[in-house]
Amino acid sequence: MVSEFRGFLLKTNALALAIGVIIGTALGTVVNSLVNDIIMPPVGALFGGVDFANLTFVLKAAAGADPATEVAIRWGAFVNSVIAFIVIAFVVFKISRMLIKEEEAPEVKTCPFCKEPNALDASKRRACASAI
Repeated sequence: MVSEFRGFLLKTNALALAIGVIIGTALGTVVNSLVNDIIMPPVGALFGGVDFANLTFVLKAAAGADPATEVAIRWGAFVNSVIAFIVIAFVVFKISRMLIKEEEAPEVKTCPFCKEPNALDASKRRACASAI
C-alpha cells in the first residue's frame, strides 16, 4: 500500500501541486512582508505619514474602554491586501514566464488557391486537394 501511494505521488501531479502550494505560501509571506514593511511605509509617507493598515471607517464607536465592541470598515487593510495581491500576481507572472517556455508554432505553407495553412511536408492541400 505504501508503494502504491508513493507511485501515485510520483506519477501524478500531486507532488508538483504540493510543492507549488508550499512555495506559494512561502512566496505569499515574503510578498506580504514586502508590501507591508517596504512598499506601504513610503506610500504612507507620501500621503502625510498615513499608516494604511489602521485606516478605518467607524460605523459604531467602541462602548466604554472595550475596543472589541467597535464596528468599523477597515478599508486600509483592504488596500494593503489589494497591493499585496497585485505584487504576488506580478511575481508569479514573471516566474512563470521565466520557467515555462511556449513551443514555437510549426512552420506552414499557405495555399495560393484556398489560402489555408498546410504543413511544410504535406503533399496535398487540406481544403482544396491541390497537389503541392
